[in-house]
Amino acid sequence: MNARDGDAPFDLAAARYVSLVTRRRDGREVATPVWIASSEGAHYVFSEARAGKVRRIRANPAVRLALCDMRGRVLSGACDATARIVTDPSIVARAYVALRRKYGWQMWLIDLLSRLAGRYDRRAILEIRC
Repeated sequence: MNARDGDAPFDLAAARYVSLVTRRRDGREVATPVWIASSEGAHYVFSEARAGKVRRIRANPAVRLALCDMRGRVLSGACDATARIVTDPSIVARAYVALRRKYGWQMWLIDLLSRLAGRYDRRAILEIRC
């Protein structure tokens, strides 16, 4: 992981929240706090498939990550990474296993509420590599 701003690299696998910075077509940056989990050298984030961050990654896979709190306040230097939208069912399953292992009952509750609202199948899994 290449850290920016002179800070030491941080451990994405241990991070509770990460600021995911994507770029609009005009170059402006948009930061979003997300949950992230690691498996087999990649990091995974889930999102509503029609969310702005997913559309921006589809247009430009370059992202930046930094540790943050649940409100998005950045707590570390940043690292550059590349993101992609995952469609392979085996990778999607691996991502969910990693997210459920890391976030436990909170992920279970989010999954349950998403299923009840009919949004579970409208999610996108993002794979991020540093």
